[in-house]
Amino acid sequence: DEPKIDNSTQEPMNCTNHTAYVQCLPAPNITCRDHLGIEKVFTGHEVGFYKPIACRNVNGYSYKVAVALSLFLGWLGADRFYLGYPALGLLKFCTVGFCGIGSLIDFILISMQIVGPSDGSSYIIDYYGARLTRLSITNATFRKMQTYP
Repeated sequence: DEPKIDNSTQEPMNCTNHTAYVQCLPAPNITCRDHLGIEKVFTGHEVGFYKPIACRNVNGYSYKVAVALSLFLGWLGADRFYLGYPALGLLKFCTVGFCGIGSLIDFILISMQIVGPSDGSSYIIDYYGARLTRLSITNATFRKMQTYP
């Protein structure tokens, strides 16, 4: 099944530790054997297992509002005030968006989702809409050394 989406956060319901679980219903007449060797025939109406899906931490900052503020009121620093950066917002306000150059740079950074809310949360973006996923190298991922023949 598709996850049930919370309208206020646009994330799956019951999201804890960046994971939500979705019910998976096996097709009718599928026979599965569990780890104890017990066979079960599914009718298509009972839950076979729960599939974990990733979800994000959101705290009420809308992506659409941030981009609109950056586009129309970025020269006043409204975008930075909205995202929780009051010092940068005041600096942009006093310098009229760094003479327009800072407003253009902030618009690009916010629209590419490089600059986000100051509390480290993610933007609220439509669940089935376009969103960026940031790739990074961590302890869980690494570069494999290339071997030559």
